Amino acid sequence: MNVVTLLPAATEIVYALGVEPVGVSHECDYPPAAQDLPVVEYSHVDASASSDDIDQQVHEAQSEHGSVYGIDVDLLDDLDPDLVVTQGMCDVCAVDEVLVEEAIDAIDATPEVLTTDPHSLSDIYDDIQRIGAALGKQADAADFVDSLRSRVAAVEERSRGDGCEQQHLAVLDWTDPVMVAGHWVPELAHRANCEYGMAAPGDRSIPREWDDLLRYDPDVLVVAPCGFDLDQTRRNLGDLTEREGWENLTAVQEGNVWAIDGDQYMNRPGPRAVDSLEILASVVHPEAFERPPESAAQPLSTLYERRFGTV
Repeated sequence: MNVVTLLPAATEIVYALGVEPVGVSHECDYPPAAQDLPVVEYSHVDASASSDDIDQQVHEAQSEHGSVYGIDVDLLDDLDPDLVVTQGMCDVCAVDEVLVEEAIDAIDATPEVLTTDPHSLSDIYDDIQRIGAALGKQADAADFVDSLRSRVAAVEERSRGDGCEQQHLAVLDWTDPVMVAGHWVPELAHRANCEYGMAAPGDRSIPREWDDLLRYDPDVLVVAPCGFDLDQTRRNLGDLTEREGWENLTAVQEGNVWAIDGDQYMNRPGPRAVDSLEILASVVHPEAFERPPESAAQPLSTLYERRFGTV
């Protein structure tokens, strides 16, 4: 079966079920083998720019092109897909189903289009099982989901063990404008024994006023901009640290500000959402979990020092 996956989470799911796609999006980089596959989709936005520049580019691309993304229709035709996996959750995060349908209308093949729209862990599990059914891998998908559920249950149990106090948490998935992470992230917070007072499970991520964060005053603050690795997050720290009131935040004063790789974790609604939960629990409850790998998460103090070249 020729499968084209147009978002990183879908690529990870397909690989996990033992199938290699014939084509992927420009953002599909895990597992590493995905980086060698034909790239069917491209972006009109320079993802290496600053957070405020990216926000402006997104608005301009939507105005000029009608979408942040484009599809190489000729390449899609050559790949002769039987199944195309896309998403309907966010037209900024990945190519949307409308653009995919238009591209498919222009090629000879008539593939099945499977659209994901996850807003919770249950939705992610359902997507794995739906993709598994489309691939003829129902049993593998069921076993995989069971393993993910077991890992989530283990985190929940440990996060409520002796010495683990509930923390007030905020996770930012953009810094200029400030956005509080929604969708599955509030659920991850609750499962890690955190109060997540700025968004409810399933809420979309939307811009928030800086004063809203100051009033909430989290015990722990996680910065995980969508699409940013730790280096890019470091370069954009001023979006937060130069705002009035930053130094007065409880999380800042107590040294409980962490950056998590928002490109590889937190913002990918696939199998590694469970990795994200484990990383989140480790920064919120250091007394119960091992420190996360430095490649995945770093405290603000480390990022800040590296920003100014002192380490």
